[in-house]
Amino acid sequence: MRYSLLMIQPEAGQAGVSQEAIAEAMKAFDLYAKALNDAGVLVSAEVPQPTTASTTVTLRNGALQVQDGPFADTKEQLGGVLVIDVPDLDAALAWAEKNPAAQWGSIEIRPTTVYSTDGT
Repeated sequence: MRYSLLMIQPEAGQAGVSQEAIAEAMKAFDLYAKALNDAGVLVSAEVPQPTTASTTVTLRNGALQVQDGPFADTKEQLGGVLVIDVPDLDAALAWAEKNPAAQWGSIEIRPTTVYSTDGT
């Protein structure tokens, strides 16, 4: 079954993290991603640009509204999404526990549905 591991963390720059700590975290994520890949469970890994690069689209009463930045003004952001294919929630929890982002943010685990246009 596929699960998305949604990494929720403080917005960059607001956490007071040093460049040294960022470099250390990047090494930890590299090792984590390699472990996921070596185990054959990694489907995809996406790391979005900062929220300052985002655009939010809404459609209200037939009118398109485009807003620079995130819709919600929060101190946290979606820092990345890892999609893994594992047997069950317990296996997804075990991988989430190893995720370096769990040390300074949270990991939301969601089962995901695979949709294909050819019906498979």
